[in-house]
Amino acid sequence: MTNQAPNEARVLQLRPRAARPARQEAVTPSPAPVRPARPQGAAPKEPLWRDLVGDVLRRERLAQERTLKDVADAARISMPYLSEVERGRKEASSEVLAAAAQALGLGLGDLLTMAQRELVRVTSRHAHRGRTTTTSSYDGLCLAA
Repeated sequence: MTNQAPNEARVLQLRPRAARPARQEAVTPSPAPVRPARPQGAAPKEPLWRDLVGDVLRRERLAQERTLKDVADAARISMPYLSEVERGRKEASSEVLAAAAQALGLGLGDLLTMAQRELVRVTSRHAHRGRTTTTSSYDGLCLAA
């Protein structure tokens, strides 16, 4: 055992401290980092599926004028988790998505169709002029695990 009091913290030095440079009299703040501009003709990043689904869930919840707590309770998931799903921070399972959709009066297929439409809307807005697109009569949704 040690001689220390039970609630007293110990500091263990992990690395030797580097010698500090001499103090400068006038320190000028460094400028804020500048984001490099996207190169001309570079494609914008496509949105993540979890962002699209989260946006649809939040939009539907707000359209129904329901609180996060109300929908989370109806879906039997925690309010913080539903909030993170809506913000695209968590990749929700199909069971969670189905429960959230059902709590909003939607089916899982409805939720996924709405997210797919949002994906088409967002990506077609940023399509390149020179790019050739193929048209298909199939308007389906394919998810891969």
